[in-house]
Amino acid sequence: MPSLRRASEAPPHPPMKRILRACLACALTAHSLLAADKFDLERVTPVPADQPIPTQDFFRPRALSQPSLNRAGTHIAALVAADEDKHMLMVYDIATAKPDTLAFRGARDIYGISWLSNTRVLFHLASRKMYGLGIMAADISNLRDAYALQQYNGSSLVSIPLEKPTHPLIWNRNDIENRRDTGVSAIDSRNRSASIVDLTVTMNDFEYMAKRDKVRDSNQKAVDHSYPLPPEAGVTYRYMADKKGNLAYAFTSHNGNLSMFRLEGEKWIRCPVDLEEIDILDNANEPGQLLVIGPAKDGKPNPLQLLDAATGQLGDIVLQDPAYDFNGWTYNNPATGDVLGAVFQKGGPRVYWFNEDYKALQKILDGMFPKQVVRIIGSDDQHAIFLVATFSDRQPVAYHWVNLATRQAGLFKNSAPWIDPARMQPMQIVQFKTRDGHKLEGYLTLPAGASKENPAPLVVLCHGGPWARDNWGFNGEVQFLAYHGYAVLQPNYRGSTGSVGRFPAEDEYDFVKMHHDVTDAVKTILRTGLVDQNRVGIMGASFGGYLAVSGAAHESDLYRCAVTNAGVFDWALQVQSEKYDQYDRPFYGRMIKKLGDPKKEEAKYEAMSPLRHVAKIRAPVFVAGGKDDQTVEIGQSRKLVAELDRHNIPHEKFFVGGEGHGMAHLKNEVELYDQILVFLDRHLMPKR
Repeated sequence: MPSLRRASEAPPHPPMKRILRACLACALTAHSLLAADKFDLERVTPVPADQPIPTQDFFRPRALSQPSLNRAGTHIAALVAADEDKHMLMVYDIATAKPDTLAFRGARDIYGISWLSNTRVLFHLASRKMYGLGIMAADISNLRDAYALQQYNGSSLVSIPLEKPTHPLIWNRNDIENRRDTGVSAIDSRNRSASIVDLTVTMNDFEYMAKRDKVRDSNQKAVDHSYPLPPEAGVTYRYMADKKGNLAYAFTSHNGNLSMFRLEGEKWIRCPVDLEEIDILDNANEPGQLLVIGPAKDGKPNPLQLLDAATGQLGDIVLQDPAYDFNGWTYNNPATGDVLGAVFQKGGPRVYWFNEDYKALQKILDGMFPKQVVRIIGSDDQHAIFLVATFSDRQPVAYHWVNLATRQAGLFKNSAPWIDPARMQPMQIVQFKTRDGHKLEGYLTLPAGASKENPAPLVVLCHGGPWARDNWGFNGEVQFLAYHGYAVLQPNYRGSTGSVGRFPAEDEYDFVKMHHDVTDAVKTILRTGLVDQNRVGIMGASFGGYLAVSGAAHESDLYRCAVTNAGVFDWALQVQSEKYDQYDRPFYGRMIKKLGDPKKEEAKYEAMSPLRHVAKIRAPVFVAGGKDDQTVEIGQSRKLVAELDRHNIPHEKFFVGGEGHGMAHLKNEVELYDQILVFLDRHLMPKR
C-alpha cells in the first residue's frame, strides 16, 4: 500500500511474491485552500527565499519522469507534465536539442513508455487516471499520427523481443468482448490501421456496440501470434520473458498456492520450485538460469542467487549483504539483456556492478556529481552515451546525459526545478529495537531549528504495503511536513522489504506485530529528546492508514491525533471484498492462505482489525479516501466514520469522487494536504 503520495519510483521487473504482495498491498509496491485556477504551474523556479512555499510545490507532478534512451543513443522519450495533471509524451532529439510532444484531449494521460525501435515508441493510455484504454504506438517523425495496438483488453506489456522489437509481447487479461484472460500475444506494431477509440464518452447503445466491434476487430487484426494459456486452474498473475525478450515463464495462483511454468515450444511445463521460499527477480546470463531472491539461511539475510528453472535447484549466491535482504532490481545490457549490475537499498541506496567497466564508470560519475546518489538508467548499445539520474534527500531527481566518446555531460531535465534544496531538510537513518529483540531502522527528518532545547512535534508517517519500504531520498510529503515545523519519522517495520529475512516466516503477515514495531520506533525516537513526547501524531495511507488507526486505538496515551487515507480497518471485510473477484485476481486465495478464514479465525481478525476497537480511541481522527477506490472500498472509511460518530470521537473526513486508491488529481491532493495541515496544527502545534 502506498503512502499518501503516489509512488515515484519502481523497479522495472519486481520479484514475484513482491508482485503479489505489492498488488495485494496496492491491492489493499500514495494553509489556505488554493483553488485550481490559482495554481501557479507556469513557474518552474523556486519561490523567493523570503516567501512561503505553496503546498502545490511539494505535490505537483514532476516536470519530467520515466526518461528512456533509444538503443541508437539519438533520442530520449519521457513523460512530461502539462497543466495540473496532464501527462504527455515527449521525444527529445539529442543532436538538435529539440523536443516534440504528444498529448490527448480530455482526461486522457500517457504513461508507461518503451522503445519499439530507434524511431518508434510504445505507450499506455489511461482515462481519468483510473481506467486503462490500451497500448498505443507512434513514430517519432510524426507523433500526432499515433495508432492503437490493443484497446480495452486490460493490456500490459510483457516484453519487447531484442531480435524482433516490432512485435511486442502484450498480455490481454480482460478481453473487450467477454472479459476473459486471453493470455499473451505478439502484436505487429507495423499494422497502423487501428485508430484510437474512446469508449468512455457518453453515447447510445447502438453507437457503443458499433465502436466496440470495430475495436475488437482491429485488436484481432494486430495479433501476429498467440501463445497458449497456462494449463491449470487458477489465476495467472505474471508472465516473464527470457533475457532476449521471448516469452518464457508464467506464474499462477490457485487457492492461494503459487506455481511457475516454463514454455517449451507451445507447451507449458511446471517448474519444480517453491515460490513461498524464493522470489523470481530476473534472468541470469546463461539460458535457463534465473536470478532469484533466495531463502534466508543460517541467520543471514535473503541473498541474490542463481536458480535452474528446469530443475528448481538453487545455485551460487551472487550478492548477499550481511544485514539486509536483497530488495532491488537489476541493470541489463540494452543490446544483449545480460545482467551488468544490481540496484538495491540498505539504509540508503546502493549499486553493485558485476561488470568492471561499469564499476569504473560509476566512480567517474560519482566524482562528477558529488554529494548526490548517481544511478545509470540507460545507455545506447555501444555504451558510449548514457542517461543518468542524480538525487539526494534534499534534491529531487535530475536527469543528465553523458557522452563518454566526447567526454561531455549536461543536464537534461530537473524533475522539480521549483524545489530549492537549501530550504529542504536532511533525512537521517535511525535504528530501533523491537520488543522481541530484532533491529530495524527508519528515517527521521527534523524541521529547521529542532533541538533538545526546542523539541519539535512529531508525525509518524507509516508506509503502505506492508511489503514495501521507505527509502532515503527526496520525499515531497516528508518535506511538506518538515517545512511546516514537524519532525517526521518513517519506520520500516517487519514486513518491509529488506528486513523480512530477519523474522520468522509467519511474521510476514502478522499485522499486529507490525503495529508494535511502529510503537517501538516511536518510543525510541522520543528518548532522544529531539521531539516533544506530548505532541505526537500518526499518519498513513492504505496499510499505513491501517497502522495509523491501530496506533490511535491501541496506543491512546502516545498519540494526540491520527490521519488515515484509503485504509483497511476491518480485515474480514477486506477478505470478503476480494472474494467477489477471486476468479480474476489472486488476492482472495492468498489472504485466506496467509491470514486464515475469518469465520474460523475470529479472534485473530478481532485483534488485527481496529474498526472493532474504536471505543478505545481518545484522539481526533482525520479520515480521507477516494469514492471510486477499487483496491480498498470507500466503505471501510465510511464504517470507520460511523463508528467514530457512534462513540462521540472527534473526527473530520475528506471523501472525493473521481479518485481511486490515493489522490491522482493535483487539486484534490493540495486540498487534502491543506486540510491535513490545519488538522495537525490544531492538535499538535501550540495555540498562536
